[in-house]
Order: sequence, then structure tokens, then C-alpha cells
Amino acid sequence: MNPVPDSSTFSRQKEQLHELAERIRILYNPPREYFTVVVPVVIAILLVLGAFLAGFTFQGTEKAVQGESDKVQQLKELMAQLNEEEDNTTAPAETKSPGQKMGLDEIIVFAVLIAITPYAIDITLQKRNTRRKEELYTEFLFKLSELMRGGLDPIKSVKELSKTDLGILTPNVRIASTAMIYGKSFEESMKAMAQSLHSELITRYTTLVVQASYSGGSVSDLILKASEDMRSIISIEREKEGNLSQYVMIFYFAQGIIFFIIYTLTTSLLPFVQQMGSSSVFGVNKIASLDFARGFFHLIMINSFFGGLIIGKISEGEARFGLKHAVILMVAGYIACSIFILPPPATGGQQQIKIIGMTDGTLEGLAALPLKDPISFKVTDLNGNPVNSTVVQFSILPSGSVSPISDTSDKDGIVKVKATLGSTPGNYIILAKANGMTGRVVVDVKSE
Repeated sequence: MNPVPDSSTFSRQKEQLHELAERIRILYNPPREYFTVVVPVVIAILLVLGAFLAGFTFQGTEKAVQGESDKVQQLKELMAQLNEEEDNTTAPAETKSPGQKMGLDEIIVFAVLIAITPYAIDITLQKRNTRRKEELYTEFLFKLSELMRGGLDPIKSVKELSKTDLGILTPNVRIASTAMIYGKSFEESMKAMAQSLHSELITRYTTLVVQASYSGGSVSDLILKASEDMRSIISIEREKEGNLSQYVMIFYFAQGIIFFIIYTLTTSLLPFVQQMGSSSVFGVNKIASLDFARGFFHLIMINSFFGGLIIGKISEGEARFGLKHAVILMVAGYIACSIFILPPPATGGQQQIKIIGMTDGTLEGLAALPLKDPISFKVTDLNGNPVNSTVVQFSILPSGSVSPISDTSDKDGIVKVKATLGSTPGNYIILAKANGMTGRVVVDVKSE
């Protein structure tokens, strides 16, 4: 039996890791961008390459490019399978379907999120940290002026302040004080401290304080004035960001409106347009073969990314500060698309069901016209019990359109779909797919 490591072992390992990190930082001093930009980007690229090599394909306009010939081929395969089943029995009307596989476009979305999220978090925390340092620096200048007003020179005043608690500025002030003790001038020490704080505002006012220390007159009053001036600038910046926050909310609200419009188009208008596309007036049904849901998904993701950058440019002056908004919008957009627009992916943990066409024999219809009555399918479990709340996707082969393109089974397991037939006479198959299973109904289409 292996002994359980005690707390001293964990403490020793923690110290060793800390020493190793410090050694790397001192010897190589790697920029933090290596960890927030380079490493995430490399991981994102490897993820996309791995998905591509694993066989994931970009699901864009494939349906439109493949067109009618693919549908005819699928129809032939299904008809051959149907004829084989009819030779044995006439009952079964369901087959297994491979389901919807995640596309390379979704992998790219994940890769973009992996690439930008660490940097977005890092610059957000850096800005918040810098703002806090600037606020504490105004207090540092105020206390410095008070000590000088009491008769101390600038160097002794900094030494005294290094003994007090100045929050996150305390290590920087102590380093500056130590530098003065070992012979560095007030100017060199203060400028080195300002440079270590990585703030343009602090650097500017540090230069002003250094110049004031070499001038005549009341130096403490000049430093006090600099402290008040710096505090006013920080207050103005905060007020400006507060005023611009309303525009951030407008952008978020606009993104929600865009999604609502797309959802309405996908569920209401586009099925009607696809139904019109199947008529003989429009010729070959290219409209019905377009994957509008996938196209809208691409639109939402692109709009979320660039919309986030625009928010950062307007609200904070730099587009890079909008990456955090891009991450939020992309994640929210992906979740919303997965729930309301994109078909659910095939998974191994779905309930095992059967989908049975509720028809007697083969239906008949006229080319380029809708069927008189909707076609009903019943979703049941393996024991024949109805299954409700199951999302069923509908399609028709080799051409034509269905409305709606998806529906949810009711308490009796029933879903219904209206079908408009293609312009060519022959056998058509209406498919209902859910949880890896497919139900079908055959329609004999005549020209008159």
C-alpha cells in the first residue's frame, strides 16, 4: 500500500515549482504574451489540424453544391433497401441514420475561443490592475506632499512611505527606497518605479514630480496639485466609461435582435420559401437544398466576433479590449444556435426509439404540388410506447420541400409534416429522423 503524502511533501513540491518558475523568469524573462497569445494560438491551430485530419469537414454550402444528383442517389439507395424489406415483410418503416456530425466550422469556433480567451482575460485584469495602481499612486503623491510639507526632503519622504502599507504599490515603493539607499538618485529611482508600474499616466506625473523636486518654490504644493490633477483625470475616465456603457448594452441588445430575426426566418419564413422553390416555376429545387441554418450560424459567429471588437473600440478606445465582449457574444451565440437553430448532433446516449410512418401503403400525389393531407409519423420506444418531446427532422428525396423542417412529438408521440413534391414524376420518400433513427413514407408521384 502506497503511503499518503503529508502536507510537508506538498509544501516542498510547491516550493520547488515556485523556484523553477522564478529561475525561468530570471534567466529567460519570457514575455507574458507567450502564455496568453502564442501558446493558445498554437493549441487552436493544432485543434483545427487534428479535426481536419480526423475527417471533420466544413459544413457550409455543401448541400447547395451537391444539388439534385446526391438526392437522387440517396433515393435509389433507400428504394433498394425498401424493396429488400418488402420481400420479407411489409411492417418495418424505419432505418438507422448516422446522425448529425459536428462540422469543422464548429471546431474553428472552439479554436477561436481558445486562442482569444486567455489574452482577453489577461488584458482585462491588467487594465483593472493598472487602474488600481493609478488610484493608489494619487494617494502616494498626496502622502509624499504631506511628508515634504512636514520638512522632509523627497528622498527621506519616499523612505518613510516605504515603511507604510500602500497596497499593491508597496513592493514598488520599497524597491525605489532601496535604490535610493544604495546611491541612486531620486529621479532615477522614481522613473524606474514608474516604468515598473506600466502606466502612461503614472509615468507622465512621475516626470512632473521629478521636475518639481528640482525647481524652486513650494515643491510639496506642486506634488499635491499633481495628485489632485491625476485624481481628476481618473475620475473623468471612469465617468466617460460609465457613459459609454449604455452603447455596450445597445450592441448586446442588437445582437439579441439579430438572433431573434434569424430564429424567426429559420422557423417560419424559410420553410415557406423552400416550399415555393419546389414548384415547376422555379425549376430545380436549389432553394430547398441550401443549408440556411448553417449559414445563419456562420453569420452569428462572425458578427459576434467583430461586434465585440467594435464594442471595445467604442467603449475603451482599443479594439483589443473588445475581445472579452467577443468571447461572451460567441459563447452565447453558439449556445443559442445549438438549442434553437442547428440540428442536434448524434450522440451515443440518446434514447432508443422507433419512427413509424402512419400511412396505409404507398401514397399518391401530383408533381410540383403539395400533398392534400399532412403525413404523420409516430415516435415510440422499443416496446411501442409513445415518446413525447423528441425533436424530429424532416426531409424529402429526391426533390421537393417539407414544412416544418423539424417538429417535436406530442404526448402521443405524433409529429406531422406537409410535403410539396418535386416536378419530376416517380417515387419520392419523405424522411423523419431523430436519435439516429429514420422513418419513411413513400409517395408515388404522377404528372397528372
